[in-house]
Amino acid sequence: MGIVKISDEIHEELRKASQSFDRSLNGQAEHWLKIGLLAEIHPHLCYHDLLKMLLLNKSLKIEGLIKKAKKK
Repeated sequence: MGIVKISDEIHEELRKASQSFDRSLNGQAEHWLKIGLLAEIHPHLCYHDLLKMLLLNKSLKIEGLIKKAKKK
């Protein structure tokens, strides 16, 4: 596990979101990172489609997601 430095503003928004969605701070950050990764690979998909992808791809290995995206 590594350390990621983020701005105080983003950290505060992360804290608020983690409370709202009943996730740990790290859990919320990981969720946002995964959604952001999927959104960059699949810019045509909506948020709900990205959530479905998260449910179907628990491990989220970047290589596998990119291969899947290229097949479409």
